[in-house]
Amino acid sequence: MSSYLSLFHTGSLTERAEHLTERLASCNICPHNCGVNRLRGELGFCHSGALPIVSSHCVHHGEEPALSGTRGSGAIFFGNCNLRCIYCQNHQISQNQMSQKANEINADSLADMMLSLQVKGCHNINLVSPNHFAPQIVQALVLAIPLGLSIPLVYNTNAYDNIETLRELNGIIDIYLPDLKYASNNNSEKYSQAPNYAQVARAAIREMFFQVGELQTNEDGLAERGLIVRHLILPNNIAGTNESLQWLARDVSPNITVSLMSQYHPTHQAASYRELARPISALEYASAEHSLADAGIENGWVQDLSAPDNYLPDFTRPGHPFENT
Repeated sequence: MSSYLSLFHTGSLTERAEHLTERLASCNICPHNCGVNRLRGELGFCHSGALPIVSSHCVHHGEEPALSGTRGSGAIFFGNCNLRCIYCQNHQISQNQMSQKANEINADSLADMMLSLQVKGCHNINLVSPNHFAPQIVQALVLAIPLGLSIPLVYNTNAYDNIETLRELNGIIDIYLPDLKYASNNNSEKYSQAPNYAQVARAAIREMFFQVGELQTNEDGLAERGLIVRHLILPNNIAGTNESLQWLARDVSPNITVSLMSQYHPTHQAASYRELARPISALEYASAEHSLADAGIENGWVQDLSAPDNYLPDFTRPGHPFENT
């Protein structure tokens, strides 16, 4: 049973929804701490107001096996983002902020989306880029639970998360799925407009691990609770792969579950940066695999080198951004 159900029945979930919503009046939901009044339509870094923005929701079979299983993960793709990654594969919805205004919905509609994905048989509700909409997500949960929502919640984040916001989510989120994008603040500032990413993301991942611990799966291998850390290999060691993997094993857990991703593709603005204007090489891929072994990390998954051709979404495609039909 998902832990958010007990919070609902004690009234704590409603209290947290109210407190998180109050924080939108001088927004400090994410580490940018913009201080704008989103309840009155003021826009900060994420260009998002009081209403959640959902660009797509679908049954997604392209996540890690413990999440996708046989029936898929119920992905809800939130619009806008609190990073500006110049190579973002979701740039159509993450960095085209003015067009995303048309995708604003209310909490009732978000609750209906969650329930519809559960009815379709999804193993979980996969909240993609949720950082800046944590209050609205909890609002929707309060509405969806009395109507039958009960499957695990996945918080699929870039890890640029505010610690106080994460603490409000303690007991609500079953599975944390953060990226660990960079080991260097210089690179995070240059390529994602986040000058303090390394320490913020590491603190966030430590908090996530404190809440849910190591990955727990059921008899079918499906994730029920725990932490999975994604790390995208970037060309020219821009991600700092070895340093990040060593930190995870040393400072979080030697039994950490890691999804090592080779799917980097020079999309969006990446072609303008010579050091990012190509996929990763076979040598870079082998080096990342060696770093994983050297860190002693044995739990998780490693994408093969064909991944860049298989994981590029198109959010202008009707229906499903990852399928042609």
